[in-house]
Amino acid sequence: MNKDLSQAEINDVTDTALWVAAYRAEESLRKDALFHDTFASLLVGEQGELIATRTQGSRYTAWSVVIRTHIIDHFIMNLIPTGIDTVLNLGAGLDTRPYRLNLPADLRWIEVDFPKIIDHKNAKLKDQTPHCKLERVQMDLSQVEIRDEFLSQISRESKNVLVITEGVIPYLSNDDARSLADALKKYHNFGHWITEYYSPEILKFLRTPKRLTQMRNAPFLFYPENWFEFFKQSGWNEQETKYFGVESEKLGRTPPTPGWLKSLDASDESAKKLIKYYLGYSIYKNVN
Repeated sequence: MNKDLSQAEINDVTDTALWVAAYRAEESLRKDALFHDTFASLLVGEQGELIATRTQGSRYTAWSVVIRTHIIDHFIMNLIPTGIDTVLNLGAGLDTRPYRLNLPADLRWIEVDFPKIIDHKNAKLKDQTPHCKLERVQMDLSQVEIRDEFLSQISRESKNVLVITEGVIPYLSNDDARSLADALKKYHNFGHWITEYYSPEILKFLRTPKRLTQMRNAPFLFYPENWFEFFKQSGWNEQETKYFGVESEKLGRTPPTPGWLKSLDASDESAKKLIKYYLGYSIYKNVN
């Protein structure tokens, strides 16, 4: 029986969570896995697998999801001992770090996402036990008044907050990203923020006709002139960035060459070096 290919469509931004979880489940089956997310397979389902295999650049995207997961895991585990008492994961998707990372039992971890995602996770993970104090909050981050009231509450209840936005910022418009950055900056105890970095070359790829068609129901909207400067203007200074190409070399995970890079002159060594720095994840520090 043929699978319903309509399930392979990304119908809205919540479907991208299934997409990412499928790659994490796939990685966890490898003998040389960089992490083991045994919970991803519980969450992903057939739709996630179809999206993952049929989306343009799937091999490159799978590689980038694995490398980013590894990087963020290490960022978190290095930051927690510095006095973090609350992790605020905005747009948490199907992330399972509270279950798979060796976190302090008294750490407060708050996941925020759309009701569809939260309900799905609550149902699928109801028999699993997190390693920390896990809470889930249903919220549309575009509802600014509700969001800001929530952030104020978290600030009052916390001493040192680590914010994570994994795969969230690209789906926000520049104005919405600025609004979020400014809102987080208001609270001095929101000390660190982990989020992505996309180079101008990647931003150009995201605007190719085929990619725009595939992502039409969950379009990328964030196109700053200068990525790091954008956040600096809101009071968030880049503290550390790990680039996928550089980290993957250390890990022995050479990236597949996506179609949009195959036209690159093989003799152009300077261009090939730059590819290592096309994608990354950063820790930003609140300079409040």
